[in-house]
Order: sequence, then structure tokens, then C-alpha cells
Amino acid sequence: MAGIAGIARSGERGLVERMLDKMAHRGSAGRQVVEFENATLGLAWPAAQSDLAEALAGERAARDQVLGTRLAEARATPQGLVLRRDRLGVAPLYYGHDAAGALCLASEVKALLRATRDVQELSPGHVYDGTGLTSYAPLVQPPPLTASPAQIARELRRRLAAAVAARLRDGAVGGWLSGGLDSSALAALARPHVRQLHTFAAGLPGAPDLEFARMVADFVGTTHHEVVVRPRDLLGALPDTIYYLGSFDTLLVRSSITNYLVAGKAAEYVPAVLSGEGGDELFAGYGYLKALDPAELSTELLDITGRLHNTALQRVDRCAAAHGLVAYVPFLDPQVVDYALRIPVGLKLRDGVEKWILRQALAGLLPERVLYRPKAKFWAGAGVGEILADYAETLFTDQAFRRGRKLPNGWVLNSKEELLYYGFFRERFGELENLSWMGRTKGAPGAARRGAL
Repeated sequence: MAGIAGIARSGERGLVERMLDKMAHRGSAGRQVVEFENATLGLAWPAAQSDLAEALAGERAARDQVLGTRLAEARATPQGLVLRRDRLGVAPLYYGHDAAGALCLASEVKALLRATRDVQELSPGHVYDGTGLTSYAPLVQPPPLTASPAQIARELRRRLAAAVAARLRDGAVGGWLSGGLDSSALAALARPHVRQLHTFAAGLPGAPDLEFARMVADFVGTTHHEVVVRPRDLLGALPDTIYYLGSFDTLLVRSSITNYLVAGKAAEYVPAVLSGEGGDELFAGYGYLKALDPAELSTELLDITGRLHNTALQRVDRCAAAHGLVAYVPFLDPQVVDYALRIPVGLKLRDGVEKWILRQALAGLLPERVLYRPKAKFWAGAGVGEILADYAETLFTDQAFRRGRKLPNGWVLNSKEELLYYGFFRERFGELENLSWMGRTKGAPGAARRGAL
């Protein structure tokens, strides 16, 4: 996905170029830096966004004094820079002020640190004008639909199919395929529209994701690629995964490492991929939701959907961008999201079956074993399991863990595995006292509540 960077001061082309250098992986197809009267802004774009990004960087930038995409943008106004981020945080955006008080921005923390140590994450669905945040697209619970389940299922399938088709463009799009319901649905919906569909799966030998992905690929008729990962591959990829991810959160790292490896394989064949993020949050795909009182379910689904930007969406964006890929998320298309939020929760979790209405909508598209496959955590389905945790146990004594687990900002690391990840993070980012921009999995002391990965 394209990356933006800038500062609310003119004559800073060199600084902005250095910020873009830290996100060079996002700009394999080109970059542009534009100076305005009171700001310097830069945009870097990958091959899959060349036409869009060039238009934004050229004609629109000159006319509207804005750089970015429809998901994240910076606008130069007479009063200063105004930043905007999309409703769900599909695109990342961070900001802060430098020592002279100038507002700085970047799509990644590593780039923003070239200008300031003051790092804040722009909340999804918000605008920031340099002094305060304004919500322009709150995520709220609309009135429920009253149509029959059959009617709802048909309309849901129509909207999801339209969202997939809109992202295929010239056909140079593949699909990440875990063999779960969501990624499998996207592959099935995309296949009729393209001459050839490349799909990609990763996992340790014997991992269930590999088996189910292979089944879907054969059923749908894709050109399928597997990345069979050995324990040494996981350990070897850890430092780079954490660097591109910009986080040391245990479950986020676990869920990202095979995603990072399979993204490298996908980049050899396609400039963009379809990814199934959002399906579990919108349609009640997590097992723990079954234990909730039905009256609490709508609120919980809205909550975890609103926290996607620091969980699955962060994993997908950073792992794809690390290899110059764009990851499209059709389940989070506005037309799909708006409709999904209106579906009664009793149709999402029905008779103990999670994502019931989505399964009805996809009937006939997938093998029955896939259509009713239970949800598996991304890292568990790939077979990562306890490999990383066991490795960390061999590196640190209990005494070393107690000594190193408290961070300068007061956070307390939860495990030796997280201490291992923090060590790699600190090597690349330094020892930062401000980590308020980094989400942590729910259950961590002081962490905001987040959905499962």
C-alpha cells in the first residue's frame, strides 16, 4: 500500500525524502515530493497503485494541495496540515510534532522517527488538524434488518461479490489462502473473473492451513503455491518481521511471521492479493463469542471491528507492504461493512454455529468441509504453535526475564517470548519511552482490549 510522509513546513524536501527512504518497500513503482507554501509532503506507491497514486501526486496535489489515497491523506491548508484516516484504519497513519512544534506525519513509525520522537497513531475515522481530533465516521450500531435470512444471505453474497470484483481490476491480483472460510470465499468469488488466479498458503509441514488451502485451490481451480516453513525459517524471519510490523506484541508477531513469509512468495507472481480480514469480526467468527450473553454480542462485535487496525489489519498491511504488495480486504468494503452491521446477531451466531449467515451466503461455492471449518487462530492454523515460545524459554533464565521485563514506559512484558521480540524491536527502533501508539493484545497489563488474532 502507498505510503505518505510530510511536515508542516516548506523547504523540507531532504527530510521528507529521508522519511520515504524508510518506507522504500512501499514505493517500488515511484515517489513524489511536493512543496506547498507551509508544508512539504511526499508519496511513495507500489506497482498495484501506480495509476491512482500518480494521479493523486500530480494533478490533484497541485489543485487540492493534498497527497495520499482515499484511505489516508494529508492536506495543506492556510491554517496548517490536516490529516485524515479511513473509517476502519485499513491504511496506517502516525503523527507527532518536532522540536520546533511542526506537525509531522508518516505511514510508518520508522519513517516518522526520522523527524520526531513524538509518535501518536491517528485513530481510524478521524481527522487531525494539528490541535485536535475530530471523528468524521464513527462506527455505530445501525437498526437491524427485518428481511428473511434467505434474503439477507443473497444480498450479502451480492455485496461481497461486488467488492471482490471491484478489486480485481486488470486481473493482476492473487489471493492469500489459509483454507478458512473467509480467504476461501474470496478465492471462489474472484476465480470466475480472471483467466488465472494465483493463491498462496504457508505453514509448517502437516499444518491444517496447508491441507485446507490445497482443497480449496483444487475445488476452485487456482494456480496454487505453498510455502512450507521449517522452525529455522520462523526464527530466521523474526527480526525482519518485527521490523516491518513495528510491534513486539506476542500474538501479533506470531500471526505475522508466516504471513510475512508467504507475502514474499506472492510478490514473485502478483502485485496485489486478496485477504480475508474482517470476516470474523463482522460475523462472529471467534469461539469466545459463544460464551457471551446475546445482549452483549453486538457491542463486542462492534468493539473488535473497531480495533482491527491494531490487530489483523496491521499484520496484513505491514507484511504485504514489506514486499511491495498491496493487500485488498473486500470484507471491509464500505458496502459490505454497512450491511453486515445491520444483520441481526442471532443470524451471525446461530445454534452454536459461528458466522452462520455468511456460511448460508456462500453455500455452493466451497467444499462442505471448508464451509463449516471451525475458526483457527492464524498462527495455530499455520502450525506455528509453541515453537517460538519454546525457543524463547531456552534463551532467558527466570532471573533474566524478571530483570528485563519492565520497560522504560512502565509496561511489563508478559512472557520470555515477548522479551525476545522486544529485543529485536529495540535493536531496530531504539529504546522508546513513548509506546502509546502501539496496541497490545487484550489481557496485557494496561493494554486496550483487542480482538483475537
